[in-house]
Amino acid sequence: MGAYLRSCGYKVIEAANGEEALIVLGNADLQIDAVLAEVALRGDVDGFRLAAWIRDRRPQTAVILAGTPARAANAAGDLCEDGPEMSKPYDPQLVLDRIKRLLAARR
Repeated sequence: MGAYLRSCGYKVIEAANGEEALIVLGNADLQIDAVLAEVALRGDVDGFRLAAWIRDRRPQTAVILAGTPARAANAAGDLCEDGPEMSKPYDPQLVLDRIKRLLAARR
């Protein structure tokens, strides 16, 4: 997914797990407009915890959670916006469209 988004002109920062994502997101010098995260991340920080952290500490950052239909559906509500979940497998163009829509709504 990262390579596809790069080919569309986006800067992509990848993290191996939720803990690494928190380290990246904790860097106040980085402008991060959107986060695409799996619901089931390795380690102690899953997608739900990551989304909650972003909501509390980086409210300007849009969050999209991806996962199996049942798990992703649980992400709805205040953790994400604009139809927060994406069921896997997902089409890269649909992810790109969702990111574009979220970023346009924030401008």
